[in-house]
Amino acid sequence: MQRLPSASRTPKSGMSLYRIREVDGHDEEIADILAELHGLTFFDGAPVPSFDGGHWWLAYHEASPVAFAGAVLSAYARNAGYLYRVGVLRAHCGQGLQLRLMRAVELRAKRNGWKLVVSDTTRNIASANNFIRAGYRLYQPRYPWAFAETLYWRKIIRSRPSPHGTHSKRL
Repeated sequence: MQRLPSASRTPKSGMSLYRIREVDGHDEEIADILAELHGLTFFDGAPVPSFDGGHWWLAYHEASPVAFAGAVLSAYARNAGYLYRVGVLRAHCGQGLQLRLMRAVELRAKRNGWKLVVSDTTRNIASANNFIRAGYRLYQPRYPWAFAETLYWRKIIRSRPSPHGTHSKRL
């Protein structure tokens, strides 16, 4: 298994190069890394998910995984992805990794043909601010799925216009 960096190790200013990669959660080594990152970022605050379903990403600093994200087909909204988890090691917070991972999820959602991405946050101001920065809007789902104090987020995923100019011309 790839060794994770210690929590006290911080990226050096001007030398912070991060790579985001979509990974296969079925791969045992990848699932172990995702589980370890989950434990280091969520502690006991959320159950460890199954990495067998959906889409998963790792963010690497140099060769070390330092953040992760996951998205699945939403059970809460039609034709939507659910941004299931985003976790960033504390030593790498403030580097824009959550936003970059959210964008990776949105690109996957677009490729999957999902019309929106939904998610939720509970007592996490930093994540709520990142949802705002990424263009998500608060909404109230018809059937809330989490806690009374949970904030629900959604973002419409727009398909790109055709590069072939298929829109009609007015005469």
